[in-house]
Amino acid sequence: MRQGKIGPVELLASGRVERHASGRLTIATTGEGFTDFTGAVAEFVRGSGIRDGLVTVFCRHTSASLTIQENADPDVQTDLMTALDGFAPRNAGYVHGAEGPDDMPAHIRTMVTDSALSVPLIDGRLALGTWQGIYLIEHRDRPHRREIVLSAVGA
Repeated sequence: MRQGKIGPVELLASGRVERHASGRLTIATTGEGFTDFTGAVAEFVRGSGIRDGLVTVFCRHTSASLTIQENADPDVQTDLMTALDGFAPRNAGYVHGAEGPDDMPAHIRTMVTDSALSVPLIDGRLALGTWQGIYLIEHRDRPHRREIVLSAVGA
């Protein structure tokens, strides 16, 4: 088995946790699909005054989820939705169907994506890659209001 070379770890910050900030935001979705809210998370971090640490983003729903994905080409989001549709299709004979044919597939899709994300903070900024954005994925067909809880710790 071939392995790549792993370089040394660069220490960016060290010290005590001196600050904590919590927040909440609501995202109104238009139905199934991706909503980029990277800017809202970055604004929360700026307002927190935390320069180095970690921000956690948590979705308080079981039929919507979070992801960090490419933010340059919207075709990526289209292809990801197509993959999720193939993985957990509607009308597949699920036992749970009281809330409609899109509900159980939404729960399955949330299970294989994320309900929480953590992003490092360096110099007061999200340490995301060049082409990365933070997205809410709405798995239901109709519009919803989704609550996101934010928590930042650091110095």
